[in-house]
Amino acid sequence: MSDATLSEPDMNAVVGSHDLLLVTLDTLRYDVAAELAADGRIPNLTARMPGGVWEERHAPGSFTYASHQAMFAGFLPTPARPGPHPRLFAARFAGSETTAGGTYVYDTPDLVTGLAAAGYRTVCIGGVGFFTKRGPLGSVLPGYFQESHWEPEFGVPSPTSFEAQIACAEQVVKELDPDRRLFLFVNVSALHQPNWFHLPGATRDSGDSRASHAAALEYVDRHIGRLFTAMSGRGPGFAIVCSDHGTAYGDDGYTGHRLGHDAVWTVPYTHFFLGTR
Repeated sequence: MSDATLSEPDMNAVVGSHDLLLVTLDTLRYDVAAELAADGRIPNLTARMPGGVWEERHAPGSFTYASHQAMFAGFLPTPARPGPHPRLFAARFAGSETTAGGTYVYDTPDLVTGLAAAGYRTVCIGGVGFFTKRGPLGSVLPGYFQESHWEPEFGVPSPTSFEAQIACAEQVVKELDPDRRLFLFVNVSALHQPNWFHLPGATRDSGDSRASHAAALEYVDRHIGRLFTAMSGRGPGFAIVCSDHGTAYGDDGYTGHRLGHDAVWTVPYTHFFLGTR
């Protein structure tokens, strides 16, 4: 598998002039993502990714809640090679070794409110259970945003979850003042278990597998162009697409995540510019 080494843009020149899109492909494994990219099975994603390949990174957490808390604090997945690695975003913090000249530094506890302070409309389109706004725990992560959306159709049991999420995103973009910058976050639930229904011939009894996980990524790729088009129509944008953590399908006897296996800690990451002004 080939691996990208991404160039790091000066985020001080991006923030304020560009819309920002953060897409987390919840539970996506690096090995599956890299194989599908190499085999030409996710053409809409590879057409956008520099070099057509993912960068291999290490997740900041082993499950959704921990990983997103870190990412919303500016700690995106870290390149899987010796560092230190400058970050795109960081809170002002004395002694930080990963804050560099191109890092956008904010004076709030988290990136979301930092971007709101910079004039962005911050919008969350949730997916998995930590974004449902059902109960206190499911309200923490969406609570960072000025506007948040979740419907049962966005959730993990829905075979059309990503299409429903994109329709919501298109409506958000349509209704927003074109002169207002947008930070849109989408947590894609389609990769998460259960995902057996994305694999032709699979059944509830056969259950989820690495193959159905791959089929779910192909499903996402078939529709993600709509999301990029919606964001591109507003002018220049900058997109980050990554996994928050991987998941195990019997690897060394492990199943699931919130555990310390390489299949969980190693994730795909990419970033790229969208649209023109």
